[in-house]
Order: sequence, then C-alpha cells, then structure tokens
Amino acid sequence: MAGGGAPAKAVEPQPHPPKEQLPNISYCITSPPPWPEAILLGFQHYLVMLGTTVIIPSSLVPQMGGGNEEKAKVIQTLLFVAGLNTLLQSLFGSRLPAVIGGSYTFVPTTISIILAGRFSDTSDPVERFKRIMRAIQGSLIVASTLQIVLGFSGLWRNVTRFLSPLSVVPLVSLVGFGLYEFGFPGVAKCVEIGLPQLILVVFVSQYMPHVVKSGKHVFDRFAVIFTVVIVWIYAHLLTVGGAYNGKAQKTQISCRTDRAGLIDAAPWIRVPYPFQWGAPSFDAGEAFAMMMASFVALVESTGAFIAVSRYASATPMPPSILSRGVGWQGVSILVSGLFGTVNGSSVSVENAGLLALTRVGSRRVVQISAGFMIFFSILGKFGAVFASIPAPIIAALYCLFFAYVGAGGLSFLQFCNLNSFRTKFILGFSVFMGLSVPQYFNEYTAINGYGPVHTGARWFNDIVNVPLSSEAFVAGCLAYFLDNTLHRKDSAIRKDRGKHWWDKFRSFKGDSRSEEFYSLPFNLNKYFPSV
Repeated sequence: MAGGGAPAKAVEPQPHPPKEQLPNISYCITSPPPWPEAILLGFQHYLVMLGTTVIIPSSLVPQMGGGNEEKAKVIQTLLFVAGLNTLLQSLFGSRLPAVIGGSYTFVPTTISIILAGRFSDTSDPVERFKRIMRAIQGSLIVASTLQIVLGFSGLWRNVTRFLSPLSVVPLVSLVGFGLYEFGFPGVAKCVEIGLPQLILVVFVSQYMPHVVKSGKHVFDRFAVIFTVVIVWIYAHLLTVGGAYNGKAQKTQISCRTDRAGLIDAAPWIRVPYPFQWGAPSFDAGEAFAMMMASFVALVESTGAFIAVSRYASATPMPPSILSRGVGWQGVSILVSGLFGTVNGSSVSVENAGLLALTRVGSRRVVQISAGFMIFFSILGKFGAVFASIPAPIIAALYCLFFAYVGAGGLSFLQFCNLNSFRTKFILGFSVFMGLSVPQYFNEYTAINGYGPVHTGARWFNDIVNVPLSSEAFVAGCLAYFLDNTLHRKDSAIRKDRGKHWWDKFRSFKGDSRSEEFYSLPFNLNKYFPSV
C-alpha cells in the first residue's frame, strides 16, 4: 500500500466573524459619491420622507377644521422644518446621515388636543384650526425642553452608557418591525397600485443587479426613482381611464392621483416662518402629555440613530455623541413648535432603511436631500406635485425600509452569546412583550375609542397609553432593565451580552475613526466639547 499517511481531517466550518462596521457599503458617512449621483440619491431621500410629511397633516388638519389650503401650508411648513432640522443634526448633532422628519409617536397626543372640549365653541372652522394649532405649538415648545435638557446636560449619555448589544437588539429591531401596520395594510388600501410597486421595487433592487451586471449599481441604488415613476404613471393612467369612476370615496382617495387637493391649494411661492398661526397657547396637562410623547420619541430615535450609524458603516455611537444628537433633536421639536408643523420631530426610520437599500451612508447625500426639502417647501406648486404621490406607493416602499431597520437590530446578535439561557430569556421576553403589550393597547383603543387607562383627565390617559402603545419603547425599556439587573456583574455574562465589545467605543477621544465620523466641523469641538 503506497503512502501510509492517515486521511486529512475535514476542516470544521467556522462561523462568520463579527464586524464592528458593516462591510460592503459603497460610500460610508465621510466618503460622498460623485455630485451627479449624490444629487439623485438626495432626491430619493426627499421622495421617501414625503410619505410621513404628507400623511400626518392630511389626517390631522381636516380634524382641526382646516381645508386644502391649510393642509398645503402645514405640509410646506413640515417639509421646510424637516430640511432645516436635518441640516442641523448632520452638521452639529450626531453628524450621522439621519433625516429628521415628522413622527407618528406624537399623533395620539395631538389628537387628544384636537378633541379637547375648549375648542368646540368656535364656529368658524379656519379659526378653530388656528386655535388648535396654537395649542399644539405650545405643548411642543414645552415638550422640547425634555430632550434638550437630557441631551445637552449629558444625562442621556449616562443612560446609554449601560446599553449593550443585547439590549440594543429589541430596541432597534422593533423600531423597524414595530411599524408593520404602516406597511402592507397601507399597500392594501389600493392593492392594484400598491402591490405592483412592492413587487417591482423588490425585483429592481434585488434581482436586476444580478441579471444586468453592469458594475455601476444603477438598479439597486436608484430603485426607488425607477419604480415610483413607473407605478405613478400607471396609477395616473388608471385614474384618467376612469377605473375609479363611481367607486367608494375611500377608494378614490387612496387610488386616484388627482384627489390630494394639494396642487390647486398650494401657493406658488411661500416661505414658512415662526408663529405664522399666531402666538402659541399653553396648557399644563397637554404639555405633560406631549412631554411623554417626546420621551417615547427619544427612546425610539435612540434605536434609529444606532441603525443609521450601522448602515452608514460608522463605528458604534459613543454615548456622548448619542446624547448630543438627542439634544439637537430637542431643538428640532422646539423649531417644529415655533413654526407650527402640527407634529413633533424624530429620526426618520424609512430614510434609515433607504441607506441600507442603496448601501450609501454618505452625510453629503442627506444634506442634499435637506436642500430639496427646503427648496420644494418654498416653491409650493412644484413640491405639491411630488406630495401627490398615492400613499399605497409609499407604503410599499415602507415594507422594505422598515424591514431593513429591523434586520439592522438583529445584526447586533453577532456580538452576543446565543447559547446562553440568560440571553435567550432577555431577548425573547422583551421582544414578545414589546409586541404583545402594544397590541393589547391598540386593540382596546380601536374597539372602545379610548385606551385602557380612561380617566377624566385626557392628558393623564395619554401619559400612560402612549408609551405602552409603542413596540420599540416597551421592548427597549424592558430589555435595558433586564440586561442591567439580571446577574450582570458576572464576568462571563459581561461577554455573553457583548459588553466587552461595546465598551471599546464608550469615548471617541483617541479613536481616529470615531473622531472622523462624529467630530464637529469648523473646529467647533474646542468651543462645544462632547457632553
């Protein structure tokens, strides 16, 4: 027998090594694409953020007594403020490519203010709209102080320094997955245009790059523009072809491309300005309720900031930078209150998902998108054209973006020990309760017209019902509490929860990569050091 050696032992398969920064990102936070490409990508971010910008005022303004003219002006104002706040956040706040726009978190508290009995004595609907708007402004101005104080004082830094990858997973995951109700349910409101948009954007972004191998990332990077234009034209052909003539009013509002009423109502040129609706009014109960909504938005935005940093291929956010970003988000809520946007501000989850879809996490791209927001908010008629995109088209895009953000949260599991029963309990229990508790609160509200906590003080009801209706808030707070109280001082457990990796980035000083990503521009660090 030739050769007496034993057969070579088969090589054991190895798990994928953890990655501190997400690989395969084409352009990271500090590496902008060429200007023509950056402008198109910025326009994509503008199109995506229009969904929330249009849907929230379109829902709230009619309840306040406003018509199409008031609705168009509020949308212009919200768009203008979103552009301004996005620039402030990317230049002086977290310095991440995060879009700061309207937030659904503030809607329940806003509705409570709309339904307050003290406005029922106003017969003129436009005057009633202005009175309610001024009350919302006052509550937002007061509520902004919470994030401003927590952020700039460094208190939020002291909270987030106890975060670990294990406690981040439920928070970030449910920031994305928790918005499932705005995904396919929105598509189904007009399935003949929503479903083609969903199928087309998946095909163009995921399959076309492998079918047409041009090497230029055209289809995956600009899938939103391609598919929105195609389906928008298709929806308009259905509208002018009479496909919805005689249909129910609800169907026509969701499907037709000529029922938004924004183009005719919007002025050609208008610059939003502070106190355009009059001097804000203040009510202590409403201010406390809005402050709780602001705290919920703070927790949700913390998860969104972490997702954005991941998809921008930046190093994990140091607590000091996260606290600075929260402080500037408080300033954003203050600006929203001063201008009268009918809504508070937070990190746009859908735009965080767009970073993942395009694999472009450049700060410059988001700053260009802020320019588009300000430009089209001033040129009202032109901006109203894009704001008239049917909502099911935007909802189809949400299905991808929210899924990407949720998956971004799951990616932090690579730093945890998934064979630990402690890890399994904290992860499973927090995610399950984060889904189950808000489901109970939302079902109860849908059936009864009010939340489980129903007292004579509407503001107190909101203080309890609003946070417990947020999936990310419930899951994030529960995971944070369990992770920091359940045998956490054990040295082995410290590694199980990924804390040994997370603590490397507790301070960005001395880390050249973090300094590059998060340091303030124009040598402002020496005047405004990180909190």
